[in-house]
Amino acid sequence: MPQTKTIRRHTELVDRMAGTLGLDLEEEVYAGQLDPETLCDAVLRCTGCSDPDGCEAWMAAQTAPVDATPIMCRNGEVFAALKAGLRV
Repeated sequence: MPQTKTIRRHTELVDRMAGTLGLDLEEEVYAGQLDPETLCDAVLRCTGCSDPDGCEAWMAAQTAPVDATPIMCRNGEVFAALKAGLRV
């Protein structure tokens, strides 16, 4: 099981990635589009990322909401579904 510090970092990364895509995860949960369990799973998937520093650098380089995650993102399918208005 990942350490608390790791979970916190990847929770922030998932939230920042959503923001980079123009998504608000809290709003998605409240609207019923994002199941809270799916969100927890997304954070856990993120902890398995081999390049979180690269992820942070990629997000920092974006100047406007983008259409898709970088190919390395382990949650690309979840974010793509939310962007398409699908319930996950």
